[in-house]
Amino acid sequence: MKTTPLYQAHLRHGGRMVAFAGYALPLQYTSIVEEHLAVRRKAGLFDVSHMGEFLIRGEEALPFLQWATVNDVGKLKVGRAQYSMLPSERGGVVDDIYLYRLGEAVYLMVVNAANIAKDLDHLKALARGFRVEVEDVSEATALLALQGPEAAAILQSLTGVDLSARRKNDVFEAQVAGRPARLARTGYTGEDGFELFLAPEDAEAVFEALLAAGARPCGLGARDTLRLEAGFPLYGHELTEATNPLCTPWAWVVKREKDFLGKEAMLASPCRKKLVGLVLETGIPREGYAVLSEKGPVGRVTSGGYSPLLEKGIALAYVEKEAEGPFFVEVRGRAVPASLSPLPFVPLK
Repeated sequence: MKTTPLYQAHLRHGGRMVAFAGYALPLQYTSIVEEHLAVRRKAGLFDVSHMGEFLIRGEEALPFLQWATVNDVGKLKVGRAQYSMLPSERGGVVDDIYLYRLGEAVYLMVVNAANIAKDLDHLKALARGFRVEVEDVSEATALLALQGPEAAAILQSLTGVDLSARRKNDVFEAQVAGRPARLARTGYTGEDGFELFLAPEDAEAVFEALLAAGARPCGLGARDTLRLEAGFPLYGHELTEATNPLCTPWAWVVKREKDFLGKEAMLASPCRKKLVGLVLETGIPREGYAVLSEKGPVGRVTSGGYSPLLEKGIALAYVEKEAEGPFFVEVRGRAVPASLSPLPFVPLK
């Protein structure tokens, strides 16, 4: 397994280490519920240095990214970021990504850790017809995520940049605890917060400074329950190469007015399933559990777990497009009643 620049810091703070996407990362420090609630109520700090980062630059970076992604990169101003997806030739999803415009012809793309090699090969193959360079800078980049209602106040105590002037999806340079950083007002929890791109040798000092300023260290467990409560997708679960994004709640990211790889196949593919949110009366749903109606099986859970705010089991599931409730989830051989829920599952700012 690989380790991030914060491996020793995780051990010092009592992190329970597990293998994830080829890296040793903390699942939790105390309890997933405590860390989850710390993010919802105050601020939590995550090591997400396992994520992949690609620098994309060159005179044809914009037309390349317009072809390679589904969102409209032409509307992305310098210093701004957008959520997007890499479409496949068949109209599925190679990965979901975040794209940051750093300069006139310079972009930073953050991809999922398990997809780094696949995404790099995919982008480099597409880049052959463009005057553009795609460089993997993942190993040279440490990434922290400070999330929660007190995140801005904690970070403000360590930087001279006025954070109140920075909007969601802004990306900018700053000094944090005396170390150079690129900050983005983005995250994966549904809360306000910032992601900090750092040189690996600066990561531990900034991590410790943020903890000393009031953040709580959080692991992968809370990261997953937070994104589930927020109704965010996880690649390999809600999104795959077999998923037509137009058939998901994230269809808004696909800009049909532009051309992109796989557009015709995506538009031609029928939507036979719909993604729904489910809240269970009892029990905890897990990936792969069957979703039932009174007529029989109608779908499968793609992500499930315990919601610390609702104090109930919640799930994202794909069900047949025409399926009607009431719904049930088969939990350990028992059909548990499940209510439809709008996304996100809990109110978020």
